[in-house]
Amino acid sequence: MYEDSKLFSLYDKSTLTKVMTQRVINVLLVEDDEVDVMNVKRAFKKVNINNPLYIASNGLEALSMLRNHDQPFNFPTERRLILLDLNMPKMSGIEFLQELRTDPQLKSTPVVVMTTSNQDEDRVEAYNLNVAGYILKPVTFNNFIELMATLNKYWTLCEMP
Repeated sequence: MYEDSKLFSLYDKSTLTKVMTQRVINVLLVEDDEVDVMNVKRAFKKVNINNPLYIASNGLEALSMLRNHDQPFNFPTERRLILLDLNMPKMSGIEFLQELRTDPQLKSTPVVVMTTSNQDEDRVEAYNLNVAGYILKPVTFNNFIELMATLNKYWTLCEMP
């Protein structure tokens, strides 16, 4: 197997840029707790995750971003991953998932639930709505860093549309 530097020397600059662009995964964090948002940002930085991170504070805001309604920017339509909290105001994570899965344009978007809810009914309902994973939020920041590093390895290995 080639080392990265050897692999990169095989490509011209435009091909390399295309390869690197294709590997970028646009992460939407749907989270109402500012401390958890800060922890995710800090953990991304700590483990050198350079994927674009977008933040929505509730399910309604996330759907609006995903559908590009009333946004000052265009949220990328390709290579998306959603990190979703379940316990949020205005629209819960489960309600968000139900709406997401009924939208023909969004239904295949991968979602990883990251929540404090250890309730079996939440877990079952989330998996019934085709989540890619269900993770309990870690209590310590070091565990948060480990979680983000593991998720990064996972989504780097996954083939995403």
